[in-house]
Amino acid sequence: MVRTDTRIRNTKPQVTPLKLPDRGGLHLEVRPTGSKLWRYRFRLHGKDNVFALGEYPAVSLADARKARDAAKVLVKQGMNPAHQRKLDQLQAAHA
Repeated sequence: MVRTDTRIRNTKPQVTPLKLPDRGGLHLEVRPTGSKLWRYRFRLHGKDNVFALGEYPAVSLADARKARDAAKVLVKQGMNPAHQRKLDQLQAAHA
């Protein structure tokens, strides 16, 4: 089920974490504390992985979809997006 901004805002926390799927491996995880986190599930080298994209509303639905698309490109190239993000942070700190 494709999410809309209104549905995301109106989703209330539950006793257990709730996953609201979007498409292409993107989902919103609503935690019992009320935090809403964007996650991207992907499979790389035969293993399931989850990549954190940010927290809603700081990262909007459109931004989360763009980040998912960028992560998909890395996965197709055989790279883990989390490792690439860490490498980018290290290179920025070194420079």
